[in-house]
Amino acid sequence: MSVWKSKNVFVTGASGLLGSALVEELIAREANVTCLMRDWIAQSRLFSGRLVERVNVVRGELEDYELVLRALNEHEIECVFHLGAQTIVGTATRSPLSTFEANIKGTWVLLEACRQLPRLVKRVLVASSDKAYGSHDVLPYREDAPLIGRFPYDVSKSCADLICASYFHTYKLPVAITRCGNLYGAGDLNWNRLIPGTIRSLLAGERPIVRSDGSFVRDYFYVKDAALAYLALAERLGEPKFHGEAFNFGTEEPLDVLNIVARLQKAVGRTDLAPVILGEASHEIPRQYLDCSKAREWLAWKPQRTLDQGLAETVAWYRRALGA
Repeated sequence: MSVWKSKNVFVTGASGLLGSALVEELIAREANVTCLMRDWIAQSRLFSGRLVERVNVVRGELEDYELVLRALNEHEIECVFHLGAQTIVGTATRSPLSTFEANIKGTWVLLEACRQLPRLVKRVLVASSDKAYGSHDVLPYREDAPLIGRFPYDVSKSCADLICASYFHTYKLPVAITRCGNLYGAGDLNWNRLIPGTIRSLLAGERPIVRSDGSFVRDYFYVKDAALAYLALAERLGEPKFHGEAFNFGTEEPLDVLNIVARLQKAVGRTDLAPVILGEASHEIPRQYLDCSKAREWLAWKPQRTLDQGLAETVAWYRRALGA
């Protein structure tokens, strides 16, 4: 029997790429899911896959403390997955104030609401990012690396992580932090991101656009494997040793942008369409990748798919979704 059966679970950011995948997994495990959503995004898999019909919906913003507290209390939430955030690096650079409001204030509002309900909320999982580490000379990142974000998105994640640590060390809140590489997979409709944008261009017979010079190095992590990683960690949050801890999750296959484009060209079957390299990306960290040995050792965890398998599944989804 699923450990999630009939559990009251709260998910912020449920209409996003990871949120939709996580909600789908929780529904499959018969959890009672409540989602906090600000925007009604019809193209999201939460809606197009009709998952929204199988969850409770609370409309509102992360920054609304009274709303979040009421939702947790009235729905008698035991486990919280805090995925809600402004997640686009370019948007964060253009609009730092709204990013800080959502990513930093949204985090302390949620944690404070959880702190007020200790008899209900027993597990809190907060989605961070490898961007929280900032730029380091020594790679890959391990979880004990300093959090030294400099650009707006990175700073928002560094701050949110430190706030989580504060709530654990001060109030013993049962919180854990996840730091993933760049997520990709079915349902990502942010076309300015490398993988969905490249796939859409290739399927349309157009040359893909690379905003950077193509040399930026990242981890790329399939969203379905990320959802399973979140569940694996949440299931262990009943154990105090996991409280206050951060975990890296990824495939540990760091690749540069041009390598990813080449793999997508092969997966789509359009190696004839050379990328257009703009060299315009700024305020981004040149090299980022993760050491996931802590997740392997503490959780006996590993991703279920290789990068190429994840990309193949993703391309197949876009072919169906775009009718290409």
